[in-house]
Amino acid sequence: MRIFHDWRDLPADARGATVALGNFDGVHRGHAEVIKGAHAARPKVPLAVLTFEPHPREHFRPDDPPFRLTLSAERAEALAALGVTLLYELPFNDEFSHMPAERFVSQVLHEGLGARHLVCGPDFAFGHRRGGDTGFLARRAESLGMGLTLVPLLADANGPISATRIRRVLQDGYPERATADLGRPWTIRGTVAHGDARGRTIGFPTANIALGRHLEPARGVYAVTVRLPNGKWHPGVANIGRRPTVNEGPESRLEVNIFEFDDDIYGAELSVALHVYIREERRFSGLDALKAQIATDAGEARRLLART
Repeated sequence: MRIFHDWRDLPADARGATVALGNFDGVHRGHAEVIKGAHAARPKVPLAVLTFEPHPREHFRPDDPPFRLTLSAERAEALAALGVTLLYELPFNDEFSHMPAERFVSQVLHEGLGARHLVCGPDFAFGHRRGGDTGFLARRAESLGMGLTLVPLLADANGPISATRIRRVLQDGYPERATADLGRPWTIRGTVAHGDARGRTIGFPTANIALGRHLEPARGVYAVTVRLPNGKWHPGVANIGRRPTVNEGPESRLEVNIFEFDDDIYGAELSVALHVYIREERRFSGLDALKAQIATDAGEARRLLART
């Protein structure tokens, strides 16, 4: 997949695609239906996605707690896995936020991308103050010779599948429900940083990863799998939280113990997939009690991962 960060001066072979529109945070099963609809609409032309970085909500509400399910690299990887060959990841800044809906359609989609066909969900809105909706898009696309397909929201007995719903179940401690909605386990991707090395002294070395702009799920212990830089996945157990027994701090972080693994991976980028929530985070009386609990958690994680 090729990634472009501007709609202007694109090479000829990066124009004329079917373009799916949206934020695609999480790239969940509903998003997969939009991608499928885009391919079905024009199967002989390139399949593209137009999205934004940062997420518009991050631009308009920078003081909100982090909420992203997927950051740029993880989102691109998930889209590529769905067959997307062109990704237009446009910078969402103050200038772009003031672009009228009419200009977005005529200058970005039509003139810039040369889009042959557009695809989106029924709730897609765009332009300054969300001045454009799917009705407006349909009228302007037709007048400019672009097709438009609206893909219905994918729903189950609990309602439409959405990023908001996935965030909620993760914050409630149900990563397996997020897995069902995403079509794959939810992952946190980040760089391993130096910690206080206390885990190694008690026999459970951990890789420490800042949550950064990722959503903070329910604090506690999880059964996880970890993708190393070589692409291989390893089982493990992770804690997400503020470590109240040893070093209660202002920010939560992810600490993962990778089973049967002790290589130096400082500075490496890992993806940690959350499978099952084991228990809430809590304070222990001391390091011995903490060590005993980690051993119990690790055994439970092994059991759960073997079952799933």
